[in-house]
Amino acid sequence: MELQAGLLLITIFFVLLVTSVPISISIVLSALGTMVFFLTPKFGILIAAQKLATGMDSFTLIAVPFFILAGAFMGNGGIAKRLVDFGLALLGKIPGSLAHTNIAGNAMFGSISGSGIAAAAAIGGVMGPLEKEAGYDEGFSAAVNVATAPVGQLIPPTAAFIIYSLASGGASVGVLFMAGWIPGLLWCFLCMILAYFIAKKNKYEIVDAKFDLKVIGKAFIAAVPSLFLIVIVIGGIVKGLFTPTEASGIAVAYTFILSVIVYKSIKLSEIPKILSEAAVMTTTVMLIIGASSVLSFVMSFTGLPTAISNIILGISDNKIILLLIINLFLLIVGTFMDMAPALLIFTPILLPIATTLGMDTIHFGVMIVMNLAVGTITPPVGNVLFVGCSVANLEIEDVLKKLLPFYGVIIIALLMVTFIPQLSLWLPTALGMLD
Repeated sequence: MELQAGLLLITIFFVLLVTSVPISISIVLSALGTMVFFLTPKFGILIAAQKLATGMDSFTLIAVPFFILAGAFMGNGGIAKRLVDFGLALLGKIPGSLAHTNIAGNAMFGSISGSGIAAAAAIGGVMGPLEKEAGYDEGFSAAVNVATAPVGQLIPPTAAFIIYSLASGGASVGVLFMAGWIPGLLWCFLCMILAYFIAKKNKYEIVDAKFDLKVIGKAFIAAVPSLFLIVIVIGGIVKGLFTPTEASGIAVAYTFILSVIVYKSIKLSEIPKILSEAAVMTTTVMLIIGASSVLSFVMSFTGLPTAISNIILGISDNKIILLLIINLFLLIVGTFMDMAPALLIFTPILLPIATTLGMDTIHFGVMIVMNLAVGTITPPVGNVLFVGCSVANLEIEDVLKKLLPFYGVIIIALLMVTFIPQLSLWLPTALGMLD
């Protein structure tokens, strides 16, 4: 039964995907088709409707629309230039300083907005013209921007860990937030090392050879209000002042005040449009979550996760080999599926395998999010890749050539996170959030 159900489920799902049916609809229809075939049509439709509704009925998920809205305010709030100025003041003395500033800007903006797409558009839009004027190769500049835009999926606050928490059966969102810091910064650091050597080879000029504390201080003061959001959200969660869900509401209030009142970069007349865009994005994410709940039920009653687990564990008894297989599988999944549905579909399948291998639930959460983040910059679906190319006004082929070395260092970072658990677990352990 497991084999038949699995084949039917996968066949319907991929047929719908290749015919351009939206992924949420593809998930529901493939799950419903499998239930109707193995159960009765009436019972299948009833269960599908019930699971679709209950899948979205979670207190934890309230944080998703709030963080999306906070990201929308920050994305439209004119903070990218302030973060870039701060990064340039710190890094303007290093060969390839503009590339390093792009990386630092993506890390800061990505963590604040929680969106790789927003980071690629906002920071790339500011840095691209500056790098072109300084004589940087446009393909290299775009590759740097694309390669580091997804780090906001790891550096908190991020909706990816909230969705993983739901799919994993209740892993602590606060602990996941802290666990993502070092892997996200490691991703940035390795990309900076590569950018440094490429800049040295191509003799890209240093923007400012002087180390001016006054300039750094001025840029820092201008960036502090934006960066303070991270302090409020993460500090409040670590100190136990509020939950991640409550933190998301605080993030909305703070970003609204910052963008509308302090920076005055968003007019009151623009608020309805921003709310509408955030609502549409939230609807899309929540529908995927509900649809994935239907799919999870189908996989559960057919025993598909257990069957897949037995197949993978039967390949080898070597932990290293099995983790490499899981990583390869997730990298492939990330190339054609967005992060939210991939987390919801594959976490229940792969997490039991990981725990059987002795992997901590938090460690696995960081690993799976990091894998799928790579998919956002990989064809054919890579939305961050497409946005980065669009912002740079370049063809994908031109950017991919320059992006290949960055894929290499990102994979090195991924393997380090996979096989060195303390990269994920040390910080939450040091803060007393893990035993």
